[in-house]
Amino acid sequence: MALSWVHSRGRTGSRTGKSAARRSAENESLTAAGRAGFVARGVVYVLIGALALQIAFGGSGEQADRQGALAQVAEQPFGGAMLWALVVGFGCMALWRGAGALGRRGPRHKRASRALDGGRAVFYAFVCWATAVYAAGGSQGSSGDAQSQGWTATTLELPYGRHLVGAAGCVLIGVGVVLAVRALMRRFLRRLDLRALKGRTRKIVTTLGVTGGVARGAVFAAAGVFILTAALQADPDEAKGVDATLRSFAQTPAGPWLLAAVAAGLVLFGVFSFASARWRKL
Repeated sequence: MALSWVHSRGRTGSRTGKSAARRSAENESLTAAGRAGFVARGVVYVLIGALALQIAFGGSGEQADRQGALAQVAEQPFGGAMLWALVVGFGCMALWRGAGALGRRGPRHKRASRALDGGRAVFYAFVCWATAVYAAGGSQGSSGDAQSQGWTATTLELPYGRHLVGAAGCVLIGVGVVLAVRALMRRFLRRLDLRALKGRTRKIVTTLGVTGGVARGAVFAAAGVFILTAALQADPDEAKGVDATLRSFAQTPAGPWLLAAVAAGLVLFGVFSFASARWRKL
């Protein structure tokens, strides 16, 4: 009986060890996926910001949005390989966010955080698919502005359509305000490995996070204002995608300088994404 008990304990210990090894391997894989995803996000934001800077300083430029950024990548040497690398990166980000939604990475998050991760996973899965279609030689489809106006027009035709569009605009405005406020409060520092960030490096990363987060929030909020305006006027042409939203900053009293400031902020947010790929707690 004693021998049987020893064998049973040995089998239990073996199963426990294998389970721990599997969890460790899974966590390492998710960490690698998250880092690849942040790199892909950084590339797109840097390119969108660079395109917006060209517009601010008088260049006609490409569309200052994700589609314009992918077009810029495609024009580079080895552009096809770079596009497929972005496909992998976006797919990794979708996987990492999806794991968060299912509670499979890190500590257990609140339901709201998991729901947010779920929405982000769906978004990055769509971006991954659209990028893969483009990398395979397909078209990116209509512009972001046309897609926004098309969605708005379709929704306005529904019962209570104006209310739905107005609610979407308010949500975008709220998201933009929250992103900007959280950046100003430096909440992002909680997600970074502060032990590895000291002195000048920490100040640089903090500046990137604050400036980039505020610029990103401003774009979200401005896009929300246009969608809300479309609802109030029942005019889908008032809705704007990222490109038209960025161009609208140049039409303010501050002129192209405001667009240049926001564009520079988006570039900095892209660089902050690279920093997140290196130092974020994943």
